[in-house]
Amino acid sequence: MLREDDSAVEPSSGDIVDAVFAISCRTLPVDHAYALSQAVQAALPWFAAEPRAGLHIIRAAESSSGWMRPEGPEMLLHLSQRTRLVLRLPQHRMEAAAALLGRTLDVAGHALRVDRLSARPLSRITTLISHCVLLAGCNGESEFRLAATEQLDALDIEPAEMLCGLMTPIATPGSTLQTRSLMLAGLTRSQSVLLQQQGLGAERRLGCGVFIPHKAIGDLRSRPD
Repeated sequence: MLREDDSAVEPSSGDIVDAVFAISCRTLPVDHAYALSQAVQAALPWFAAEPRAGLHIIRAAESSSGWMRPEGPEMLLHLSQRTRLVLRLPQHRMEAAAALLGRTLDVAGHALRVDRLSARPLSRITTLISHCVLLAGCNGESEFRLAATEQLDALDIEPAEMLCGLMTPIATPGSTLQTRSLMLAGLTRSQSVLLQQQGLGAERRLGCGVFIPHKAIGDLRSRPD
């Protein structure tokens, strides 16, 4: 059943929302982006062709010192009952996304059952992070920063701070994509919403360039629209 998320933040302008699914799944591979994307596309054939659709990579519960990605190709994420599958979609795709309900997806040999669905509006928090951003032709942090700045300029987005983080590989049958995390602070609320709507870089359906809120003290005195 589709319902509004009671804990959601103030609704944003525009028509992009997060489709949040409760799931039952004990473990997933650390690098599960491709397998999960393929499983979703098999169940929702329109997902691959929807230009503004994105996948949130599933992350395990944080430790006391923050979420740490286990190292090694054989390592697994151990998921809790609070773990969610989240797709970023145009609002008009929400009813179609409900076709996932009751299905058990095969994600690289791991069973992931999809249960309840709720719609979550985009956040207006002005510090955002994407844990995996893919920008073509970037061999180092300086090139990555320059390419990110160029794409942000094209959206008329100028963050007060930009922090490039760790590299995260995403394996696909054709190649291993080298992505990097990116945190942006000091956005206006309208810039924050726009960036969540548009994303940054390539491979949104592999979870790349999908931005989520990163709560910081500065958000309490955030820039106006």
